[in-house]
Amino acid sequence: MNSPYADLPKNQANYAALTPLTFIERAAYVYPDRLAVVHGDQRWTWKQTYSRCRRLASALARRGVGKNDTVAVIAPNTPPMYEAAFGVPMCGAVLNTLNTRLDAQAIAFQLRHGGAKVLLTDGEFSPVIEAALALLDVKPLVIDLDDPAWPEGKRLGDTEYETFLAEGDPDYAWANPADEWDAIALNYTSGTTGDPKGVVTHHRGAHLNAISNVLNWGMPHYPVYLWTLPMFHCNGWCFPWTIAERAGVNVCLRRVEAKPMLDAIREHGVTHMCGAPIVYSMLINAPAALRAGIGHRIAGQVAGAAPPAAIMEGAEQIGIELTHVYGLTEVYGPAGVCSKHQSWSEMPIEGRAERNGRQGVRTPLQEAMTVLDPVTMQPVPWDGETMGEIMFRGNITMKGYLDNPDATEQAFAGGWFHTGDLAVTQPDGYVKIRDRSKDVIISGGENISSIEVEETLYRHPAVLSAAVVAQPDEKWGETPCAFVELKPGASVTAEQLGDFCRQHMARFKVPKTFVFREIPKTSTGKIQKFALRQLARSAAAIE
Repeated sequence: MNSPYADLPKNQANYAALTPLTFIERAAYVYPDRLAVVHGDQRWTWKQTYSRCRRLASALARRGVGKNDTVAVIAPNTPPMYEAAFGVPMCGAVLNTLNTRLDAQAIAFQLRHGGAKVLLTDGEFSPVIEAALALLDVKPLVIDLDDPAWPEGKRLGDTEYETFLAEGDPDYAWANPADEWDAIALNYTSGTTGDPKGVVTHHRGAHLNAISNVLNWGMPHYPVYLWTLPMFHCNGWCFPWTIAERAGVNVCLRRVEAKPMLDAIREHGVTHMCGAPIVYSMLINAPAALRAGIGHRIAGQVAGAAPPAAIMEGAEQIGIELTHVYGLTEVYGPAGVCSKHQSWSEMPIEGRAERNGRQGVRTPLQEAMTVLDPVTMQPVPWDGETMGEIMFRGNITMKGYLDNPDATEQAFAGGWFHTGDLAVTQPDGYVKIRDRSKDVIISGGENISSIEVEETLYRHPAVLSAAVVAQPDEKWGETPCAFVELKPGASVTAEQLGDFCRQHMARFKVPKTFVFREIPKTSTGKIQKFALRQLARSAAAIE
């Protein structure tokens, strides 16, 4: 017999698909005249920002862009980048934010693989975009973004952004997705083999992670958020949608440098910001004169390599309270957090830094984060010594990898998302990373594939063998360290290899250190990267 509970229908009155797009609609309705976006002399209220997003959606729709079409954007943290987070999915399309540090070949691959129908491009990146477009057989519609702060960029498209917006209807009747499982964004992540993988995320996960950000941080209404975290990185960890839900102020920033950051903090009364350790290092090490006049406290989230004690202590001294978060593109950015305990505040700075440097526990709206033995899929003991792999499960997890069923199946083996990060579980249940099984190097918050760098080095005629590992770096957290064996009779200098790498890849991926020596291998010829990591940590080995 059917239960009477089963006879209660889901209908339009009691169910709506979750999407973060509703946050800006509410902000414009409830707080139409509150300031929403600041960029130089530009000021937009929530009503104006919502109107601009609807114009963008309408203009895209009139050009034939619809459900599951990809719209790519390459820009710094400027208003059009923020508007794209809403305007693109409002017409049913999928937002693909491009890493501004990539080279032309990598960008061309992503545009081709993602099938971008439209590309919004900031003039600052016109040289690399022009080169990328030249590599494509099928080119997207190119729209040039306007920014008074960068007027000299070469125009590559047939129309400019403001002209394009004027084509759109400010009252465009967008609708929630029919299914909250519909794709909202496509982000490419650095892998260790082959081309990068396209991470597809959904409206439900974006909605929940945006709210999880609020709960995770105890974020109040009307925050003043400084965009130091790139919006291209995991869609700014979903903070474009979070700030709309909180009716806050988005303080845009083209350059993540000490003076612009401190000027913005002082002028606008910034209350919240996110970034890699290097962002906070810039503020800590800035001349005291640049910090003059800033007396309020700031909440900061930090991710990437665990923040060293010097960063934690320095941030405290200049009025920034750091929260360490952990995640990957596949889990919308931070899905783990080092949730603080009141008792930690009584510890000396070394103790607080140790506690706050852990990857922590799941965020409020993620179902689970744990450390499992990747073979048995059983939890490791809470002994702080037994290593396993960090795994996630829940709504704040990607749909899968675009057009890559094998990688998707591997990532979700056993009903968990496998991060590839090796870790231990501490006696209090908090997770601490010990190593990265994928050999991905996290430099300044950006992922670098060691194999990509190795493949470039192998292309040099003097190189016989190459292996790249992470080397600790005070400024960037980690940088690539390359161990190189030369062919008999060949010679090349570190400077020459660095120049060669810069010709074939983005500058941030180029090894900071080159070590010329025999590379340790197993009896089967496999490179022993664990031994190289130890050498990279030793200053004596890399003089």
